[in-house]
Amino acid sequence: MKRLFLVVGHKVRTDGRFSLNDLSGSTGRLDILLRVINSAFLLSNGIRRDAELFLVLKGEPEPPVTIRLEGESLKYLNPDERSTGALIRQALLTEREDEKEARSTPGIFVSERGYEEIVMELRKDRVPVHLHENGMPIREAEIPENAFFVLGDKYDLTSEELEALGEPFTISLGPLPLHTDHCVTILNNELDVQGF
Repeated sequence: MKRLFLVVGHKVRTDGRFSLNDLSGSTGRLDILLRVINSAFLLSNGIRRDAELFLVLKGEPEPPVTIRLEGESLKYLNPDERSTGALIRQALLTEREDEKEARSTPGIFVSERGYEEIVMELRKDRVPVHLHENGMPIREAEIPENAFFVLGDKYDLTSEELEALGEPFTISLGPLPLHTDHCVTILNNELDVQGF
């Protein structure tokens, strides 16, 4: 089963009109999500083909926009943020119809679906797992095999976003708040060790 992540970019721009030279200042912190992409997919000499990542962007000017990255067909992903930013910018500039997913480059798809819609779709056959420092320690938790992992960016999930998850299983990667991309790296490692 695919390893599936959903990350909310609460203020990340929803158009491609930003500078690749200022990925933290001009984009509503797209740089955080670019690091998440690298953490979700990149291995030393390859790409995790069994991973899938939904990035739900809620920033200006026209939210929401969801970018889905699919490891099994993903191409052109490099470790530097600038080239990954160019792939995401291309996705945001891709023509799309309301709520229909369009392919921008191999393995990258874009739509105007929102967080609640994505969550409801995933909850049909998956169990939401929220990562938060107040959850059950991951090494003590029995993570459902059909889990999908939900994180915020630099902001925690809102009460409405948590409510949409129903009754999520909440796990902790440690007692301190961590950067989102670090959470994904640690989680991937823990799941690898557990043979998930």
